[in-house]
Amino acid sequence: MLEGDEFGRLFETFERTAFRLETLAVYDVDEEREEIERFLAGEDMGPDWDDNPWVRSMTDKGKSVSRVHVLRSPLTDYLRYELAAYPGNIKAGESIGIIDLAEREVTGLPDHDFWLFDDRAVYRMHYTPEGKFIGGEPLPADRLMEYRGYRDAALTHAVPFASYWERHH
Repeated sequence: MLEGDEFGRLFETFERTAFRLETLAVYDVDEEREEIERFLAGEDMGPDWDDNPWVRSMTDKGKSVSRVHVLRSPLTDYLRYELAAYPGNIKAGESIGIIDLAEREVTGLPDHDFWLFDDRAVYRMHYTPEGKFIGGEPLPADRLMEYRGYRDAALTHAVPFASYWERHH
């Protein structure tokens, strides 16, 4: 299980593509607590909100970063915060899709988060019931085809974030 900085290095070492499937309604991230409070209070979110530097650190090197978030309306406060930040991620070059299970049921996807790097390394993400990150479990190579299939299915069923946001914001 990779944690903290060790897991974070994966974002510096992948060569071409990073894909994430997100499935939780709440993520408990210490570094986001103050920002969430500011967001919920309607305060200014600052320049990083408009053009995510973490995403840009990858896309400026020609790397592709994408995600599909599987969620269910109505949105939690955390999801309202996260989705409101997505335009800054998109401006920085991330491709984001949404699958809202309140709008249509989608089968064949896992009930957990994962990252797929360069189509050759997959990490199943583990969280506490409250959404605190425990670690990324490297899965064996014989699971790659399965997780590539999950990625492809998620991308097929997802609507582009901008379309989803236009209807729900």
